[in-house]
Amino acid sequence: MKYKVTPTQNELVMREDDFIISKTDLKGRITYCNRVFIEFAGYTEAELLGAQHNIVRHPDMPRGVFKFLWDTLGAGNECFAFVKNMSRDGSFYWVLANVTPNLSERGEVEGYFSARRKPSRGAVSAMSDLYRQMLAEEQRAGSRDACDASLALLTTVLTQKGVSYEQFVLSI
Repeated sequence: MKYKVTPTQNELVMREDDFIISKTDLKGRITYCNRVFIEFAGYTEAELLGAQHNIVRHPDMPRGVFKFLWDTLGAGNECFAFVKNMSRDGSFYWVLANVTPNLSERGEVEGYFSARRKPSRGAVSAMSDLYRQMLAEEQRAGSRDACDASLALLTTVLTQKGVSYEQFVLSI
């Protein structure tokens, strides 16, 4: 079920000891969520289980970030990312996410595990600026080329800084 949520300017801030944990299947449907995820998302556990994880996606998030995340996971690697999520009431909250493939006993990817914690305010500020630039690139390029355009901008920024994506994310 898809909920119509209108973003607000109300920010929810994670506590220092909070960890938002969730698991999804291969198609991104939530199969597990902890109480902190339920609290910040603003949905009941029953509403979250089986729902697409993008139920908490905020429109301020560039599509290119998620393409990068899924490409990284598809290559069998873990991914760190700063993500602005949206609660059911339209509030937003920032997380530093670590997403990893969840492997079966035979070593096959059967889903994904994500642990999220409170990001620093400096990281939120830096990523907000970068994500605004990426969104502007996506709008300029149009829907068909949006992901490629914002990823190209991200690649340019990383090249200018002389760091990998992971080094950049973990350094701010």
